[in-house]
Amino acid sequence: MRIALVGCGAVTQAVYVPLLSRRRELFEVTAVCDLSATLADAVGDRLGAPGRYTELERMLADGGFDAVLMLASGSHGEAVRQALAAGYAVLCEKPLALTRAEVEALPEGRLMVGYMKQYDPAVRRAEQLLAELGGAEAIRSVEVTVLHPSGESQLAFANLTRAQDVVPGLLAELRKAEDALVSAALGEAADPATRALYNVALGSICHDLSLLRRFTGSPSVIDHVETWGPGPGSIEISGPLPATGRFSIRWHYLEDYPAYRETVAIHHERGTLELVFPAPYLMNAPTTLTVVSGAETRTEFRDVTEAFEVQLAAFHAYVTEGRAPLTGEAGGLEDIVTAQRIAARYAVQHGLPIGGEAA
Repeated sequence: MRIALVGCGAVTQAVYVPLLSRRRELFEVTAVCDLSATLADAVGDRLGAPGRYTELERMLADGGFDAVLMLASGSHGEAVRQALAAGYAVLCEKPLALTRAEVEALPEGRLMVGYMKQYDPAVRRAEQLLAELGGAEAIRSVEVTVLHPSGESQLAFANLTRAQDVVPGLLAELRKAEDALVSAALGEAADPATRALYNVALGSICHDLSLLRRFTGSPSVIDHVETWGPGPGSIEISGPLPATGRFSIRWHYLEDYPAYRETVAIHHERGTLELVFPAPYLMNAPTTLTVVSGAETRTEFRDVTEAFEVQLAAFHAYVTEGRAPLTGEAGGLEDIVTAQRIAARYAVQHGLPIGGEAA
């Protein structure tokens, strides 16, 4: 399958380039696009892609590929809209967009939203075990803790190529456009703290929202949100689960913490399913599923199959065989709605203005 990459930054270089290089039986990269010609050339050279672009519109018009991987940062709504309108299948890294309106504007087409943790073998095994226990009805509590060091420390090993040649003022324009989208989501008068919370919810915590969506269904009620510490700081979110029980998420940005660590514990009447995720940029580092059962028996499940690689293979199967992805447009929209509920609850709790879609 011939593909084009949009965005040649950290995740592309550290994750997608090595994976696409070793899965050439599935993919041929024929074009790459980035605001930086330096990054487009660097990634294009590594993948042998003849097409190098700094403008998405031109790349889509020239074609020569079957599908597009949207890997740039920020909202992907408009770029995905253009790619779908041009007839291409799309794998879009999270978040799909920053507003409901962007999603509603998408034309019909083949769209998969990238939440690689849903494809982790340990997560799939936990889903199977949960189904055997009776599904969401069996859950008493889901408790999530994320210890998030700086991106620079997580990617120090990757020897990334840096962009130095983006047109002056273009990044400022893009930041202004993204801020306008956040205003549409939360209202023009939204406080900086509410905006920051929303950005973290859709930029990082959305992974945990996607897991909740798989395990229990998306929460329809958020009844407590708190933040503390120097930005991005710490965030606490809790509320009832759709079927029964409650969830809590505690996300901590710790600049110099030794290593990324994410724990998702699912407690039920007869034991616990605990997932411990490694740093997401370390290829083939296994997630550990610990199953606590009768007589406090502990069984560990580990599989070095790379979740990002499984996700890529699932996208190939979606485009070539029609196999439905784990998250499509509807799931991406659900996570946006949940993030808006989180922001709205925080604003109401602290007497801050909230408007836009979140109101």
